[in-house]
Amino acid sequence: MAELLRRPHTMDKLQAEVRSNVPEGQGFVNEANLSNNTSYLRAVIKESLRLHPVAPLLLPHFSTASCCIDGYVIPAGVRVLINAWAMGRDARFWEDPMKFVPERFVDGGGATDISFKGNDFQFLPFGSGRRMCGGMNFAIATMELMLANLVHCFDWEMPEGKERRDIDMSEEFGLVVHRKEKLLLVPKLHTM
Repeated sequence: MAELLRRPHTMDKLQAEVRSNVPEGQGFVNEANLSNNTSYLRAVIKESLRLHPVAPLLLPHFSTASCCIDGYVIPAGVRVLINAWAMGRDARFWEDPMKFVPERFVDGGGATDISFKGNDFQFLPFGSGRRMCGGMNFAIATMELMLANLVHCFDWEMPEGKERRDIDMSEEFGLVVHRKEKLLLVPKLHTM
């Protein structure tokens, strides 16, 4: 939500897509509404997880064989920590890695085919392999439904005296990453 509020054109585009997929008079978005054409919603979620992964370090892995990665020799039998936060911001894999650009995950955006499934090693918000997050499908479905309802039902504004540029995106690291400052917004019920 913070990234969407900082970019009104992105919020408008997402709201237009979600609202066009919900029949007039229907109060809430349901899963059937999301099975249609909601590629931009999925792109916004992917971009959010790329730039702000919930778990910055994936579960530890052990190397089963010696290998060389970026000129570093990783011997067999050592514990390896994967920094998903740094991978999502690596300029070798992402154009303008510090910018929130959901269009990179939409047709023709360059990262269109990148998925959550752990096969694209520049994008691992849920991990990869045997230690991949077992709740991935539930998490994606929940995020899609929650975000779709938030943007469908409400028009969001900043509190009086605050500007969009005042949103502090500083993060606090721990087992999970979260913003240092709470996001306070004013929801205005969207009239159909």
